[in-house]
Amino acid sequence: MNLKATLRLLTWPMIWIASIQCFFGLLSVFVFRDKTFTDFIYSSLLCLVLALFLFIRTNNGGQKKIFFREALAFASFTWILIGVLGALPIMSVTGVSFTDAVFESVSAMTTTGATILTGLDEMPKSFLLYRQFLQWMGGLGIVIFVVAILPMLNVGGMRLLKAETPGPIKNEKLAPRVASTSRYLWLVYLCLTIGCAGSYWLAGMSPFDAIAHSLTTVSTGGFSPYDASMGHFQQPIILIVADVFMILGAISFALHHKLFTARAISGYWKDEETRWFLIALAVFSVILTALAFNAQTHHSFGESLNQAVFHVVSFMTSTGYGADDLSAWPAATAGFLVAASYLGGCAGSTAGGNKFVRNVITLRILKHQMLQAIHPRAILKVVYQGKAVTNDVIQAVMSFMLMVAISSMVLTLILMLTGLDFFSAFTAVSACLNVLGPGFGEVSSNFIPVSDTGTWVLTLAMILGRLEYFTLLTLLLPQFWRD
Repeated sequence: MNLKATLRLLTWPMIWIASIQCFFGLLSVFVFRDKTFTDFIYSSLLCLVLALFLFIRTNNGGQKKIFFREALAFASFTWILIGVLGALPIMSVTGVSFTDAVFESVSAMTTTGATILTGLDEMPKSFLLYRQFLQWMGGLGIVIFVVAILPMLNVGGMRLLKAETPGPIKNEKLAPRVASTSRYLWLVYLCLTIGCAGSYWLAGMSPFDAIAHSLTTVSTGGFSPYDASMGHFQQPIILIVADVFMILGAISFALHHKLFTARAISGYWKDEETRWFLIALAVFSVILTALAFNAQTHHSFGESLNQAVFHVVSFMTSTGYGADDLSAWPAATAGFLVAASYLGGCAGSTAGGNKFVRNVITLRILKHQMLQAIHPRAILKVVYQGKAVTNDVIQAVMSFMLMVAISSMVLTLILMLTGLDFFSAFTAVSACLNVLGPGFGEVSSNFIPVSDTGTWVLTLAMILGRLEYFTLLTLLLPQFWRD
């Protein structure tokens, strides 16, 4: 384990977050003309000083090649470090505690969308846009950004990409050079964001709102500059635009690039993971629409349909936008949407949850075991996308599913020990592990009711969910640090 080389790499994300804070400090002066300039500049300077100190201390970093252990450590340390540094302006502008500021920052970076802030409508626009931008930056991953801009990482770039990219199958590259692959992913990400902003503007949002919400729609983050989230807007067309771009954000960006260059839209349906993801969205939307319409929660069927589809898409893609008071919906709604959040989006996207590739493979493993019980001597294979699934992928999928169940149970019990009731604790943990954002019960509006201890537990849960458990938990093994 080359710890010095790993720590030296961390100076680049630190410089990146310092640059962002400096940029928003300038925006506060020349564009928004609010009073956050010093908050951003002081934070930026502190980040630069820390980066310089770390760079000097690791000057003799030894080997420059990045292997799997260094990649795992770099990915984990990056999210922790940037989460803390990104919290500095939040703490300075809002006056919240260090604990709450780190929670808000990590929630943004991991695109979770859980918040401890209220009164957003009255806060400085430069700060609100900074908060939105953190989610956009975290959407595709700071680590992928580092791989994309640093040619010196070409040797070990694929290892960093694998450590950061969510999903069990991570061997596909869009280009021979991994840096080029990352740039293609960022290009797709940027194009979707611009398209989303333009669509929001045409649907009736102001330019500021369109840009701010596009940053957290494509990143499936869910932050909004308003306490009412998407409920702030009354135009139904805005929810439809959000549906489209949340779905696009939850589909593999590699698939977007592949089908865009081939100009073959039909490829989305041919891709097995995307097909099941879209089918699940349709089925869940039909069921929730029926529940809402039968309960007469809205004035018309069209409104029930629009709201139901929006919330299903929001939860399944782990975006977490809200547009209605869900406490007025049927009692089954909460459990229904939490289940949707566990299903998640597609691997290689900005969405959280289990990812549909795992859901599909898990069901086929169960079917395989039942068929094997009927025909003990038969040689059967688990097939996905027309190919036999290898044993290492099967083991990874089942290990992940087991870890999801164990983490959900353990973290829920810990939160209950801090004073939350079971329902509130479980939905809070589900919201953070699945990088979703909103919970139910005591945390339905925000996470202010959670104690400081519970807040740190949920902060850990967000990083666990964003890095899909094993990237972070592997660091706890003594063997990880031994030669």
